[in-house]
Amino acid sequence: MRHQISGYRLGRDKDHRTQMRRTLIKQLFEHEKITTTRAKAAAIRGQAEQLITLAKNSASLSDIEKVNARRLAASYLGNANDTVRKLFDDLGPRYSKRPGGYTRVLKLGPRLGDAAEMVMLELVEE
Repeated sequence: MRHQISGYRLGRDKDHRTQMRRTLIKQLFEHEKITTTRAKAAAIRGQAEQLITLAKNSASLSDIEKVNARRLAASYLGNANDTVRKLFDDLGPRYSKRPGGYTRVLKLGPRLGDAAEMVMLELVEE
């Protein structure tokens, strides 16, 4: 039974799942929209929004706390310096007045090979 167990297993072991989530979130921040399956989009959506909120809230912190926030994001994203820079310099200020809901999921229909439900996960413009 999976009572009170959160998250999606996605048919992968723990390490593969962690790396896949990091890669998808990095691609989302880099390209600002990605096409993936519905289950993968649901698995990364909350984590991506938490990272954007971290970047947004770090603007009002002291210098030491800003560095700590960047290090937290870098440790989660696998030390991708360009992605962390874009997250804190572009995406955080872009959503400074938005209370949440930074991503949008648009359904695209089934994939031809295996009929998996495909979606486009994109950052909301503002």
